[in-house]
Formats: sequence, structure tokens, C-alpha cells
Amino acid sequence: MWRDTLARRLETRRAESLWRNRAMYRPAGDAGLVGNSRRLHDFAGNDYLGLARDSRLAEAQAEGARRHGTGARASHLVCGHLLPHHALEERLAALTGRPRALLFSTGYMANLAVLQVLGSDGTQVFQDRLNHASLLDGAALAGARSRRFHHADLADLERLLARARADVPRLVVSDGVFSMDGDVADVAALATLAQRHAAALVIDDAHGIGVLGDHGDGSVGWRHDTRQVPVLVGTLGKALGSAGAFVAGDDLLIDALTQLARPYIYTTAQPPGVACATLRALDILAAEPERRRHLQALIDHWRSRGAALGLPLLPSPTPIQPVRLGDSARTLHWARRLHEQGFLVGAIRPPTVPRGQARLRITLSAAHDRDTLDDLLDRLAALAAEEAS
Repeated sequence: MWRDTLARRLETRRAESLWRNRAMYRPAGDAGLVGNSRRLHDFAGNDYLGLARDSRLAEAQAEGARRHGTGARASHLVCGHLLPHHALEERLAALTGRPRALLFSTGYMANLAVLQVLGSDGTQVFQDRLNHASLLDGAALAGARSRRFHHADLADLERLLARARADVPRLVVSDGVFSMDGDVADVAALATLAQRHAAALVIDDAHGIGVLGDHGDGSVGWRHDTRQVPVLVGTLGKALGSAGAFVAGDDLLIDALTQLARPYIYTTAQPPGVACATLRALDILAAEPERRRHLQALIDHWRSRGAALGLPLLPSPTPIQPVRLGDSARTLHWARRLHEQGFLVGAIRPPTVPRGQARLRITLSAAHDRDTLDDLLDRLAALAAEEAS
């Protein structure tokens, strides 16, 4: 019976143009891939600073593996917490202006840990409607019900907080940069509202770390101290080009996660070579601000020319530049046509985004150049013109 149930669910996915396929690729240059013998410009990944294929990170990872081993052998609390892990936690705390940071193997696990620990014991959790799935799943793991406020709607959040019970803890949770729309949360306003209602604030800055801020410290960083944003989550596998994640905050937060977070306690620590690669990425982040400047110039050019071409762009100031098409089948068609023309873009459909809001998720990188962006823009405009004719 269970096989019949699974088969029906999968058939529904196919019928609704929601089937996901795994393709296999190999690197081809700084921002290229080869899949099925076709060379593609990669506009689907999250390598915002072009560090994922930087030879300096590869050399640091290899040297780290030679010195410390290919694996950590155990969890951080057994014997897996090695010198590179400790050094990386100190560097991440310094980058974000927090007293301490704690490493996790993935961003998903970091969010599960935060919500599992802070969302327990009857805590009321208030989440932006467009938060990442891991934040919603973390609240479910804690047994907490998430009240979801309309996206970036502070008035709606205020109404929910005003109606909430005053005798239980409250937690406000938001992405810093929203992964499918690319817009940036008003962190200052969220902090003010949370403080007014005695709520703690969690910001998941997975897509802001390395990209935003004067020093790549993200949408939160030094601009908001621990009291304003007591819980800051970041990932290492996007702008920093490696893998893993971290939570930054004060001693109480980090001690609580270390002692109570199941995703931390019962997981082998990340390979030490990965920590060494991330340390090298942080060196490059500090030494080469021109990467962020080049990326910002590409974003500005994309938005200016995309608007002039009449493309259905969303108001994003970040490297995430969605082209919203609405229909899932239409989105798949555009993605396939672009693939045939040498461009890999994300075809994002429900349940990742709400029904009727399917889109091409196009991501820009410092490894791209203006000519390649113009080529992609021209092809998008041609697809729109074909439909209109």
C-alpha cells in the first residue's frame, strides 16, 4: 500500500510540472559548467564572489586535509573539534561583530538547532511568510506553532505580537536576504519591533554574508549589535565558496546551542580541510573588496538593462535576480530554451514558491562579465518577444 501511495504522489508531481531532475555537471572555467556535453554559463548557483573554484581555497583545503586528516572523526563534543574549527569560529565571530560563533555542517542544521532550542517550552514563534523551509522545519522540530506574518509586513507582525500571550517567550524569525525573491529584510525595523514586544530576533543571513555590508559582514553584521539581533545565522557554501554554516551570538546563546541543540550534539564535525578553505576565503574577502564592487556593478547593470527590456524582474538589490513568469510549465519551457542556448538558470516552482509565482531564479556572480550578462538578457528578451508574437 505504501508503494501505491508514493506512486500517486510522484505522478501528481509530474502532472503539475513540478518534477525535479538531477543533472550531473563538471566545472568549465570560473563560471561555467559542462552537462551532457554542453558548455553552460552558470546562472543558477550561489557562488556570489566566484570563490568556489578559486585555486587558493583548493590548496588550503588540501593542506588542511594533509595536516589534520580528511575527516573530523567525531562530533565537536567528543573529539572532532580541531584547531581549524576553533580558528574559524573566532574569525566568524569577528566578521559579524559577535562575541562567539558556533560551526554547523550545513545551514539547514544550524536553523534546525536554533529553532529547536529557542522555540521549545511553549515559545511563540513569528516567521516571515517567505522564510526558508529550514526555519519552518526547525519550529516544527521544537513542537512550536509558527505564526506567519505577511512578507516584510511590519504592521502585520505588530498585530500578531500585540495579540500574543505576554506570559510566554516570543521569537521573531526572518531571512536577511530572501532566497527566492532576493529582497532584503528591514532588520533595523524588525529589531525595534521585537524589542518593543520583548521578543528575541533571529536573522538567517545565508545569502547576505560575504555580499552585503561594508566588509562583507552581511545584512546584519556590525550594524546591529547582539542586543538588537541576538541570533545570527550564516552559511559558508554561498559567497564564501566552501561548505557549512554558523550561528553567532553571545555566551549564553552559544552555550545553550552547544549543550542542548540535537543537530549539533549528534553530528560529526565538518572536515577540517573545509574549515581551512573557509579561513582562506575570509582572507580573500578582506583583501579583495573589488570582488564585491564588481558584483554590485553587475547587479546595477542587470537591473537597468533588464528594466529597459521590459523583463518581469522583482525588486531585488542582491545577486538573486528572479524573472517571475507565474506558470510552472512556462517557467520550465523558458529554462529549457535557455539551456539549449548555453545558459543554466534555476526553474523555481511550487512548493518552493507559492502557486502562480513560478520564476527563473537567476543568480549573478563576481565571476561573470558584462558581455555574458548582456547575452543572457538578450535571450530572455527574445523569449518574451516570441510569446508576444
